Amino acid sequence: MPRAADPRLYLITPSTIDDPDAFAALVDDALQGGDVAALQVRLKDTPDRQINAVVKALKPVCEAHGVALILNDRPDLAIRLGCDGVHVGQEDAPYEEARRIMGKDRIVGVTCHDSRHLAMDASEAGADYVAFGAFFATTTKDAPTQADIAILDIWQEAMTTPCVAIGGITVDNCAPLIAAGADFIAVSAGVWAYAEGPRAAVAAFNAKLKG
Repeated sequence: MPRAADPRLYLITPSTIDDPDAFAALVDDALQGGDVAALQVRLKDTPDRQINAVVKALKPVCEAHGVALILNDRPDLAIRLGCDGVHVGQEDAPYEEARRIMGKDRIVGVTCHDSRHLAMDASEAGADYVAFGAFFATTTKDAPTQADIAILDIWQEAMTTPCVAIGGITVDNCAPLIAAGADFIAVSAGVWAYAEGPRAAVAAFNAKLKG
């Protein structure tokens, strides 16, 4: 996920997906709303067979739209299922292990919370992107830290590794993050729970990102 001229949208799935095929159809419709760089499958405390089913349903949809399919936490499953990459948190597999499993040609992103130190370590180790957050209150996950928007400005001035902003981001509050230099805006509920539907949310985010 190289740094692009314009910031891009990075979607994250809901934490539970009961019907993989129905969700894949929803994603297919959403992706017709505009540009999306990546879709992260984030299913905590979910049996492997269910993750397998979700990835299997989503993979052709992502390929058709040119969207990178990223699996959260599990480099072992990500490589076995043919995902484009994996995202690891500070309590998941270490970056070095994830990279060894995924190889040099697939994406490995790292959660860095509100820490430039963690981000610099990840960047210097070779991470494809670092993720800062949470920037706003979120119900999608328990956020251990709240990041200051200034960290994005500082990162852009000093580093070339792309950065992802995450945590409680909506169409209404994303503008300061874009202005501060986020390369990617990571959104979950801000798309799936959007009043006018996910496709309209993707279109609305793209209008902000390109504006």
